[in-house]
Amino acid sequence: MTSRNRPTSISGSPATPCRISVTSETAEGLFERGRNFLEEGNTLSALACFEKSYSIRKISGIQSYLGLCQALERGRFGEGFALCLEAISEDKENPVHYLHLGRIYLKAGERNAAIETLRKGLSFGNDPEIVRFLDSIGTRRNPVFPFLSRKNILNKYAGLMLRKLRIR
Repeated sequence: MTSRNRPTSISGSPATPCRISVTSETAEGLFERGRNFLEEGNTLSALACFEKSYSIRKISGIQSYLGLCQALERGRFGEGFALCLEAISEDKENPVHYLHLGRIYLKAGERNAAIETLRKGLSFGNDPEIVRFLDSIGTRRNPVFPFLSRKNILNKYAGLMLRKLRIR
């Protein structure tokens, strides 16, 4: 991998994995570094930081981020679901946990469960990240003629025509 393709840190230097001895940095410091890596799209380094942070201090916030990274980076959806659901059971009203669980559901191909989870997260607070993520996923509108199936030709073309006319 060339340095041109390698993710960079905020300062512009190439991002390095979280290679720190457990005693040299606090759980909070590792957690913040992991969040920064995750925002940059460097899930592998974020995963390393969250794993070390979670080994020092087992709290629901770290657990939720660790579950997200486990699912995104390693494809371990079962572990990701379990960690996020446990974080939600400890801290039910934190919308970030629902955002992470929704992202895992979407990555696992369970779009409806993802949307339902994200909407549940919005019920605990208007989190702008959840709103942005829901907008990026997009949701289907009800068919023009609800008594016909969605695949019916009338519904299909009436929906296309109304969308072209910007009525719907």
